[in-house]
Amino acid sequence: MQWQDNDNLASLEAMKNTAFQGGGARRIEVQHKKGKLTARERIELLLDEGSFEEFDLLKTGHGDAGTDEYPGDGVITGHGTIGGREVCVFSQDFTILGGSLGEAHSGKIAKIMDHAVMVGAPIIGLNDSGGARIQEGVDSLAAYGEIFSRNVLASGVIPQISCIMGPCAGGAVYSPAMTDFTFMVEDSSYMFVTGPNVVKTVTHQDISAEDLGGAQVHCEKSGVAHFVMPNDILCLREVRRLINYLPSNNKQRAPLLDLRDPVDRMDPALDFLIPSNPNQTYDMKILITSILDGAEFLEYQANFAGNIICGFGRLGGQTIGLIANQPAVLAGVLDVNASTKAARFVRFCDSFNIPLICLVDVPGFMPGPEQEHGGIIRHGAKLLYAFVEATVPRITVILRKAYGGAYVVMNSKHIRCDVNFAWPTAEIAVLGPKGAAEIIYRKEIQAADNPDELWAQKTEEYRKTFANPFLAAKKGYIDDVITPRDTRQRLIRSLQFLESKNKKNPSRKHGNIPL
Repeated sequence: MQWQDNDNLASLEAMKNTAFQGGGARRIEVQHKKGKLTARERIELLLDEGSFEEFDLLKTGHGDAGTDEYPGDGVITGHGTIGGREVCVFSQDFTILGGSLGEAHSGKIAKIMDHAVMVGAPIIGLNDSGGARIQEGVDSLAAYGEIFSRNVLASGVIPQISCIMGPCAGGAVYSPAMTDFTFMVEDSSYMFVTGPNVVKTVTHQDISAEDLGGAQVHCEKSGVAHFVMPNDILCLREVRRLINYLPSNNKQRAPLLDLRDPVDRMDPALDFLIPSNPNQTYDMKILITSILDGAEFLEYQANFAGNIICGFGRLGGQTIGLIANQPAVLAGVLDVNASTKAARFVRFCDSFNIPLICLVDVPGFMPGPEQEHGGIIRHGAKLLYAFVEATVPRITVILRKAYGGAYVVMNSKHIRCDVNFAWPTAEIAVLGPKGAAEIIYRKEIQAADNPDELWAQKTEEYRKTFANPFLAAKKGYIDDVITPRDTRQRLIRSLQFLESKNKKNPSRKHGNIPL
């Protein structure tokens, strides 16, 4: 009996050693030459040292001949900690059959996703795969369906994060697309439904994988990628940073982190942030870094729809989701991409109990046939829907322009915002003073001997009469007009007041957001 136990121990050690070697030294070397880490190296960098507990190390799949066994079947799954908090993770191993997804491979991913939902821990997927394992036929397609179903059912229950660290093509792209955050690595990752060869066959167009679905494409044009990093190491470090802002599941709140930044800290420079000329621009990020704890801000989709800023920060140690118009880009207007970007971010924060802070300087929605034909009505309605639906604490500060429908959409009192502040420089009106004067006094201006001078005079009259925060404050649409230097402490005090907020939406299966 003792001999048998020793024999089993030796067999176990041999099998584990085989699994730890992945596709072997030669393929690991090729992986490194491409500037990519191996699946195990990625997990080691992502998780706290020594915290990883692996599942299904000995589970095997089948290769080209249908008989060769591959321990682990090209994916490593398990759980560990980030900053001492539990997370679940899977990491595809490109050195084994190109990380292709077969039945055993997907079974491992499905199991760890089920565990993540069961214990209420975030799931992080490190994707580096050649796609479906063709030799397994329909079984590999069924395997994708199992993962997709779990992505949907876990949505809004636990945070889901995808890191594209190599190829991700065909049906495989839909799993990351349904997760909350997608990271990509420059020069070594790409995503597309159909590859360059198919594109050339169908459209006769030559295009490289990078130009078709590389990190920069999805970061700047499609909006598929939320974060883009220059290499694997920095990508994994940024994932750790993101996790520290998030709760583990929808029943918890994000962890508090005291950065020892005084709650009553004031910034007198903010009193001079808004230019005296209403047509002059400024950088909204100056205000953002000024008010947040430690000036720390994790921006979401930084290179996509730059006319609106979204991201995570802390106020008084508490994680907040921040949405702000950016006057330095397209004057801060709302367009198709900005509306969609902000709407998704708002819905994530609402799903995971993260309060929303909205900084407003918006002249309206982007005009023109391109936007209208692109569905600005439908896409703008997404942001409106997301804000109205959100039941987390919501606070708005209007800094300067808040015109027309865009004023309403940007978290106004009329769509259930809890606390609405305005700076003395706020201009809340149906139209900008220049456009309003042109419409209201059109006949008078046309008949004048000096129409330009009269137009300027009427514009200034309208500005003084209507384009200020005081009329809205008199009607209770603005709770207080505050001094800019006091913005940080007023926001923190309001968050403390709203901490026990309890608001519920009507009972229903789910709403029908205008997708």
